[in-house]
Amino acid sequence: MAELIIVGAGVVGLSCAWSAQRRGFQVTLVDRDFEGDRASHGNAGAIAVSECAPLNLSGLGLRPLRWLLDPLGPLAVRASHAPKLLPWFLALRKVAEPANYLRIANALAALNKRSLRDFEAVLADTGMGGDLHKRGALTVYETSQAFSGDAEEWRLKRALGVRWRSVDAAELQALEPNLAPVFQHSVMLEDWAHIDDPQRIVMGLRERVRALGAQFVTGSATSLNLGNASKPAVDLEGGQSVVGDKVVVAGGAWSARLAKTIGDRALLESERGYNTTLPASASLLNREVIFAEHKFVATPLAIGLRIGGAAEFAGLEAAPNYRRSDALLWLARKYLLGLDESNPTQWMGHRPATPDSLPVIGASPKNASVLYAFGHGHLGLTQSATTGELIGNILANEKTPIDMSPYAIERF
Repeated sequence: MAELIIVGAGVVGLSCAWSAQRRGFQVTLVDRDFEGDRASHGNAGAIAVSECAPLNLSGLGLRPLRWLLDPLGPLAVRASHAPKLLPWFLALRKVAEPANYLRIANALAALNKRSLRDFEAVLADTGMGGDLHKRGALTVYETSQAFSGDAEEWRLKRALGVRWRSVDAAELQALEPNLAPVFQHSVMLEDWAHIDDPQRIVMGLRERVRALGAQFVTGSATSLNLGNASKPAVDLEGGQSVVGDKVVVAGGAWSARLAKTIGDRALLESERGYNTTLPASASLLNREVIFAEHKFVATPLAIGLRIGGAAEFAGLEAAPNYRRSDALLWLARKYLLGLDESNPTQWMGHRPATPDSLPVIGASPKNASVLYAFGHGHLGLTQSATTGELIGNILANEKTPIDMSPYAIERF
C-alpha cells in the first residue's frame, strides 16, 4: 500500500486524505495542532458555487484607496507588511487584463461547477448530509449605481453557467423579513448553499479519515526533503522526519514556505478575515446574505448568525485587530432588524490567497511525488472536496475531469 503524507489537517487536507484513502493509499496527516483553530473552522459556511470572478481592483475608481485609508474598511494593509506585499500586488494588477480575467474566471468556474456535488459526496459518507442547506443566497444593493457597477460581472457569471435572478422588493421582504427595507436591488444566487457549522464539518471529516486508518503526527513542518527522490520526506521541528511515497502540501497560508524549501515559488498571502458569531440571532435570516457595497456577509449557521468579511494584509505573525470584527458588527446593526448581540464570539483567520484567485493544485515540477493543494482564498470550503478529488485523480494516475494547467505552481 502506497504511503501518502499530507501536511495540513484543515478541510482541504482532510478532503485530500479522504479521496486518497478511497484509492487505496495509507495516509499520514501532519499538523501542528489537530484540535486548534484554523481558517476551516471560522469561515462563513458557504458553498459559494457562483464565485467565479477573480479579485480585481480595476474599474473601482478611488474606492480601493478610500478603503485603504480607512483602517477598519473592507480592505486594509498594515504598513509594516506593505513592502512584502509588493510582488503579490503587482501580480494582482495583471488580473485585470481582459484575456487573463476571462481565463481565470473559466478556471474558477471549472472547479465550482463540480464543487457542490463533490462536497455532498463527502458529507454523505461522513453522515453529515443534513448539515447542508440549499436555499440559495441573496446579494443586496442599496443603490442602483452599485448594482449597475456590477452588471458586467453578473453577465460574465451567467455566461459561465451561474444561475441567478433578480428579486424585487416584495419578494425580498418575503424571503428575508428581518432585512431593513433599504435595498433597491437584490439578486438570488440559485445554487449557493450553506452549512450548519464549518468546525463540525472539519471535526467530522477528521474522525472519518481516522476511522479509515489515517495516522496523525503532531508537529510543525519546517521543510520538504527530496534527499531520496523516490521517498520524499517532511522534516519537522525537533529533527523528526515523516517519510512516504508521496507528499501533499495542504498547509493553507503557510504552504508557500514549504514549497520554497524545494525551490518552488508561490505568490501566497494571508488575507486575514474577521467575523463575529451571535448565537441568539441564528434564526434571523433564512440564507446567506451578501451586502454588496460594504463587502460583508451574514450567514445563519446552527451555532449563530455569523457576520464576517473584510480583507486585511498583515502577514502570518501580526496580532489580530478585533476592532475589524466590531466594525462589521456595526454595519450589521444598520441592516438586520432585531439583532440580538448577546454572547458574541469574535474570530480571525488566515485565508491563503493567490493574486490570481486560483488555488495551487498539482505536482511540483521539482519532483512529481510532491503535490500541492493550497491557495483557495475565500473558497476553501467550497472547493475542498473537488480539490481532494483532483488530487486523488493525480495520485492514482487517473485522467482528471478538467484541465489542470491553470492551477500549476509554475505559473508564478
